[in-house]
Amino acid sequence: MFVDDDAPSREVMKVILNRVAGYNRVELFEDSQNFMERLHALPGAPDVIFLDIQVPPIDGYEMLKLIRSDPAYQKAKIIAVTASIMPSDVALLQQAGFDGLIGKPLVHKIFPELLHKILAGEPIWYIP
Repeated sequence: MFVDDDAPSREVMKVILNRVAGYNRVELFEDSQNFMERLHALPGAPDVIFLDIQVPPIDGYEMLKLIRSDPAYQKAKIIAVTASIMPSDVALLQQAGFDGLIGKPLVHKIFPELLHKILAGEPIWYIP
């Protein structure tokens, strides 16, 4: 699952997950409006949730708190996807409790390997 208000970023993620990584079930949210209601409406709990940090009306940090407070999503890996990749930004993401970071722009040649590591439980803090 990927939440990002930037349409080109959503399309790139969809192509990478579908065509490059071979995943058929990809859920894309264009904003964080009614986020938990929409998350609960999915056919199952996602294994990985990718969150852009600057998404209205609630940002990635608030979405992270909501997800972490719900027992149904305790096993989900939550990865920040953002262009804000200064060392201070990375430190804030780590302190907030994200399982990792993939910096924008997304790199389709590297992404499947990163996803494999995430699913294996490895923390990923990738900055292109």
